[in-house]
Amino acid sequence: MSAVRRALPADAEEVLRLRQVMIDAVFASDPSVAWHGESLPTLRARLGEPDGDFAAFVVDHPERPGALASLVAGTIDYRIGKPGDPHGMVGFVFSVATDPDARRRGHARACMNTLLAWFRERGARRVQLTASPEAEPLYVSLGFRPKPDPLLELTL
Repeated sequence: MSAVRRALPADAEEVLRLRQVMIDAVFASDPSVAWHGESLPTLRARLGEPDGDFAAFVVDHPERPGALASLVAGTIDYRIGKPGDPHGMVGFVFSVATDPDARRRGHARACMNTLLAWFRERGARRVQLTASPEAEPLYVSLGFRPKPDPLLELTL
């Protein structure tokens, strides 16, 4: 059984390390970690806000003290309500990663279940994510379904 806990400000460097694992696995992008230093202060502050709209849940690495084995992170956004969701609270999962040497032990599933409970407690009726082909079976087993979405994005 994976012992899931909420990530704390002291976990920020490890959270960024696991986020980089996810980025490297999913996106064909620059593998540089130079951005970590600039990101750390904001991440530490957000991890220190227990009642905020952002949460990260982690499992400590069983063989490496001080390291994390798995991470999930998400936010809750308000969107004007609609039929079936009058309050408009939507969860978004944006970072799921497991250290390569800690995979296939149920850590990501345990973290996801904890994040989904956190979303429910805060009134989210829908949760969205983007899945890599390797991770899609996990999400489908948790009840996620593909949804055709005409998503457009603008980089400012």
